[in-house]
Amino acid sequence: MFSVLSFFATGPAKEPLRDPQQIDRLYKRARISSVAAVTLGYGCAYTCRLSFAVAKKPLADAGLFGADQLGLIGSVFFYTYAVAKLTNGFLADHANLKRFFSLGILASALINLLMGSWHSLAVWMVLWGMNGWFQGFGAPTGAVVLSRWFGNRERGQYYGIFSTCHSIGEGLTFIALPVAVSMYGWRAGFGAPAAVCLVVGVAAYLAMHDRPQAYGLPPVAVWRKEEAPGPSAEQAVRGAARAPSTWQSQLSIFRLRSIWTLGLASACLYVTRYAINSWGLFYLQEEKGFTLVQAGSMLWINTMAGIVGSVSFGFVSDRLFKARRPPVNLIYGLLQIGALSLILFGPRGHTALLVAALVVYGFAISGLLASLGGLFAIDIAPRQAAGAAMGFVGIFSYLGAALQEMASGYMIEHASRLVGGVRHYDFSGVVLVWFGASLVSLLLALSLWRATTSR
Repeated sequence: MFSVLSFFATGPAKEPLRDPQQIDRLYKRARISSVAAVTLGYGCAYTCRLSFAVAKKPLADAGLFGADQLGLIGSVFFYTYAVAKLTNGFLADHANLKRFFSLGILASALINLLMGSWHSLAVWMVLWGMNGWFQGFGAPTGAVVLSRWFGNRERGQYYGIFSTCHSIGEGLTFIALPVAVSMYGWRAGFGAPAAVCLVVGVAAYLAMHDRPQAYGLPPVAVWRKEEAPGPSAEQAVRGAARAPSTWQSQLSIFRLRSIWTLGLASACLYVTRYAINSWGLFYLQEEKGFTLVQAGSMLWINTMAGIVGSVSFGFVSDRLFKARRPPVNLIYGLLQIGALSLILFGPRGHTALLVAALVVYGFAISGLLASLGGLFAIDIAPRQAAGAAMGFVGIFSYLGAALQEMASGYMIEHASRLVGGVRHYDFSGVVLVWFGASLVSLLLALSLWRATTSR
């Protein structure tokens, strides 16, 4: 066990490099390579978690599982993911990320390959729960990459870029997998993303990097001139003795009231987020009358707008508000609630209005996810605890998503009715829960108006 853990541990610090040009060259190359690998890699890995959402209605129509059983299977993913995001957040702060991250992608791909082999509820719950655990490697990896390789004053912009991984994965899922499922059946919804992610896992390993010190590079704060190196070896030793360890920094986040509030705000936001991601295809088919491919295309448009929302949030908050997140949370929150009201309560048959609402919703919620789901926590927490802070907020987020999944499945199934031998599903009650969660999330986020960075 210790040998396995040591394989994933970050490498020892090498003798510091002295050539400034070499340092600059290595830093620039490693930064771009690492952020591109974790963004694109996590984006592709997302298809291995959303595959189940695409297959839900075909599975229900085939009589393999009811809506309540589908909700139960989906909820297991979120429960294990919530725990994994916390524990893996603590582990990621100590890990060689190229090994850590690649394992998660490859394991998730293998689990998806197994999903079509059995029709047992218990087996599906176990497999999908395991998938949740390995998917939990991604977000903490992104947080630690940003903390290790990017300075305070640029983190928002690059976190916005990293956050596009959600939209990349959702876009790939909703545009490609409905076509695959319509042509080849629900098994293709699991097999296609698995095949892609087997390749992506290897590519991520080749492209990512360990921490800067493992290559003889200085800490990013020194390289970015956000803090100066110690003037002498003796002072450096004394400073190191006074500085808290990584473990102490991680434990300190539990004493931050703002982190707890942020976790609750994110949990409520994730109720709405995964209501749309997990049940959106089902909802658009039943309530709005679209086919699976049409519904997938509409959610694809929503996720493409999300790419713009993620990137813009980082730039707007960094450049216009001097890295203050709360004012931008308010702007994006109001946009998200307005668009969501049209999606859930707007009249049927107005496709153009629905598409416009999905565009605004995708733009706004992706920006909020970038902030409440990670960036704000990284700002507030000590640098050494970036992964732990991300994981701490993540466990709230995905407990919210899990409870939503179970409650939504139960409400949808028990509101269904048989008409002419065909089962119809009623979403009129559950959408009130989805909308109310977004309102509560915004109120909690606004209570952090005066929250500031801890460094």
